[in-house]
Amino acid sequence: MNRTPAPSRCPSCNGVLNPVKYVCSNCGTEVSGDFSVCHFCSLDTENRQLLELFLLARGNLKAVQRMLGVSYPTARTRVEEMFNALENAMKSEDTSIQVLEQLHSGKISVEDALDAIG
Repeated sequence: MNRTPAPSRCPSCNGVLNPVKYVCSNCGTEVSGDFSVCHFCSLDTENRQLLELFLLARGNLKAVQRMLGVSYPTARTRVEEMFNALENAMKSEDTSIQVLEQLHSGKISVEDALDAIG
């Protein structure tokens, strides 16, 4: 079965998509909820593919360069952009968690939490 990778962004507003349902391909059991995705999964398709290449190359940029068929500076720039996107995804989640913890402890109001999360 040829499966399509899950999109990481909303096609309408470019917001982050969270999975809400998993189905077992063996028995059909369904699990529903508002699940978070791993930081790697939050990357767009191009960056996920680049991350896979980077890992297959064991971090060797010259090997990534050869696999992509681009110049070394271009490969280095793409890998740096991929790491920046990953870092931004991680920071965004950390910020949301911190805001929710502050809200839970009563340090900030609901309005302040909504403003901080965005």
